[in-house]
Amino acid sequence: MYHPEVDLVLASASPRRAELLAAAGFGFVVCPADVDESMYAGEDPVVYALRVARDKARVVAASCTGAWVIAADTIVVLDGEVFGKPADAADAGRMLRRLSGRTHSVVTGTVVRRGDVERFDADTTQVRFADLSEEDIAWYVASGEPQDKAGAYAIQGLASRFVPAIDGSYGNVVGLPITMVCRLLRELGYTHAWHGARTVDPLPDRRYSGTGW
Repeated sequence: MYHPEVDLVLASASPRRAELLAAAGFGFVVCPADVDESMYAGEDPVVYALRVARDKARVVAASCTGAWVIAADTIVVLDGEVFGKPADAADAGRMLRRLSGRTHSVVTGTVVRRGDVERFDADTTQVRFADLSEEDIAWYVASGEPQDKAGAYAIQGLASRFVPAIDGSYGNVVGLPITMVCRLLRELGYTHAWHGARTVDPLPDRRYSGTGW
């Protein structure tokens, strides 16, 4: 829930993005955006991620007058195919088999918006997967962790055992490239309480301060 005294809003229900932003010392409120995340036929993956992130930012900024709104969309790309969240366990297994032993890209489109003004950019990280056995895949799918993750894995969770190397931002793979967020905030003129904003959201379960919940 947005509160007019709080000037930084995260337009995402992802606890992972919230944890990254809080760990960087920001105080903010969480105000998820409900937008159509369908991909257009023939749409470039980077354009797609940025479009969805911009849609999220616009929706939330419209109801959070005067606030700086942060929105992001993360996708996994391999051989030109975009891997979103798996539809079910079988789809998660399919994605993991495709990723096994390969290097794929993780793209996060990130937007900072205030009113009608926005700044946006996309970050790409290369992620190398180890060879996965059918036993590895069955165990990981059964854990339930892949179900709400783009590409059917969480690098910060159980799937960390499957990733021997990355080239680029770790936060980008988790879901929010913090250095990029900071740059976009500065470009848009955000200076309020730069080193840890206070939060006054009356709903504690939707509030982060610079030290956590």
